[in-house]
Amino acid sequence: MTSRVMMISPAISPALREARFDDGSPLDATGAARARSAAGSLRAAERTLVSPTPRCRETASALGFDDTVETAPTGLDVGGWRGRTLADVSAEAPDAVALWLADPTAAPHGGESVLRLCERVTVWLDEVAQLSGRTVAVVEPEVVRAAAVRAVGAPESAFWRIDVPPLNAIEFSGRAGRWNVTFGRPLGHDEGTTH
Repeated sequence: MTSRVMMISPAISPALREARFDDGSPLDATGAARARSAAGSLRAAERTLVSPTPRCRETASALGFDDTVETAPTGLDVGGWRGRTLADVSAEAPDAVALWLADPTAAPHGGESVLRLCERVTVWLDEVAQLSGRTVAVVEPEVVRAAAVRAVGAPESAFWRIDVPPLNAIEFSGRAGRWNVTFGRPLGHDEGTTH
């Protein structure tokens, strides 16, 4: 059985515009409008899963997935850095930020390491792979990165080398624990088009 999981990154929020670690802020007006304009551009799926953050829930709703009840993984827990800008944290604790970006096992912020996130997302992706039909998941960019790292067999150190723009679709397809990845396309474009 071939599994298909389309992951959609949330539309833009104030935290993303300000290069701030997510603090639960909602979408901004531009992000919400862009998501609404992409509604209807996705093929039907047997299920839609959504990360519990406000920006993922609001993106899913704007895309027309109001009846979603299943939950997808949360993003990376950045502990004490939540709500702060990377620039502020880097100025205050440059060694901690350097360690965090270089070592996937490090969690100097008191939250979760990149390695732990990758492990958590792998378990979830393996569970979704057992479901029949197509799955759409509106998830945090870090979840997409973690899934991509594991799907292509890259080391966790590659996590920071994957850019996930707002409101993009990334398709994972595979069988028997082996995944292929079709990297991002902005929503609203024809689903048959690849870039």
